[in-house]
Amino acid sequence: MSRLQAEHLYKVFGRRPEDAVRQLQGGADRTELRADGTTAAVIDASIEVDEGQIFVVMGLSGSGKSTLLRMLNGLLEPTAGTVRFDGQDLTSLSGKELRRVRSEKISMVFQHFALFPHRSVLENAAYGLEVQGVPRAERERRATEALALTGLEGWEKSWPDELSGGMQQRVGLARALATDADLLLMDESFSALDPLIRRDMQDQLLELQKTLKKTIVFITHDLNEAMRLGDKIAVMRDGRIVQTGSAEDILVRPANDYVASFIQDVDRTKVLTAGAVMDEVGTVLGSTTDKGTKLGTAAEFRAAAPATVGVDTPLAELFVPCSTSTVPVAVTDAQGELVGAVPVAKLLAVLGEPGRPEPAAEAAAPATAAKGKVIAGA
Repeated sequence: MSRLQAEHLYKVFGRRPEDAVRQLQGGADRTELRADGTTAAVIDASIEVDEGQIFVVMGLSGSGKSTLLRMLNGLLEPTAGTVRFDGQDLTSLSGKELRRVRSEKISMVFQHFALFPHRSVLENAAYGLEVQGVPRAERERRATEALALTGLEGWEKSWPDELSGGMQQRVGLARALATDADLLLMDESFSALDPLIRRDMQDQLLELQKTLKKTIVFITHDLNEAMRLGDKIAVMRDGRIVQTGSAEDILVRPANDYVASFIQDVDRTKVLTAGAVMDEVGTVLGSTTDKGTKLGTAAEFRAAAPATVGVDTPLAELFVPCSTSTVPVAVTDAQGELVGAVPVAKLLAVLGEPGRPEPAAEAAAPATAAKGKVIAGA
């Protein structure tokens, strides 16, 4: 079920922003507007985030992703468009009403920690609850629980400058979790961390999400981070969302040449799964192997296949079995039912050059993408 919807959002800075929106709607690009001293940061952006989903917005610096995030909780007022959370139009709220929603329902985790140096770790984690007016004993109890969730049990009385960068970011995450907000907005939250600490924080977020099942919008410029964390990913360029889909959709069916070039260095063996690239099982049933064995039934095919794997098996594990037989690898679902096959030619094709851009309608609903998923450890 969808919890957050942004529809046709525009954010224009400069003179006569409403006129600029009309020009953009009429086909103008932001280069033309810049000549008049107007900057179009976000152009006609629409997203839909389901309950319990990590929705990643990915793009290079200046693509508009952070501006989009700030419109989702009202830190920036859209020039045009609407934002709805649990059916409530946030763009129509008064300042007081919007502050209440931000205090109770939406938490934000910043890139640079944003901790108060004169407050202890516990006081920092409890700050959002203090703003809500929660009694001290209750907010300290909830903050202590949140710190334990993020691996900081025993550090409650420490000061921020006594913590490493990764630990400080955990305090920021604990502060967001302590309020029990329905929506977490994370703006480049791990990008200031060293690579190993960054990966540890990604692990932490994925582990917490298994239990808490928060609705999360995560902003990043790092493609590998997006592929690792995102249940759904939106790719932005020059203020526009140019493709939205799962990691499999984007890797196998890039919407245009820009997306194809953006993803060309991704190690697909660590991201794609057998279920994401498999052919339907009907393509092999009824065929004959090079040794004359007929594969008329599912049982005959599974007996001849060099291996049987689940839909979540990473492609890296298919190379050996594919190299030992001309028969495709069999793919089964969680119930052990045969659902597809991965022939060696398909495996090599997927791991070769990035796929050709496809029309958006085709890219939005691939026949097989729903059967696989991203491997969390990619």
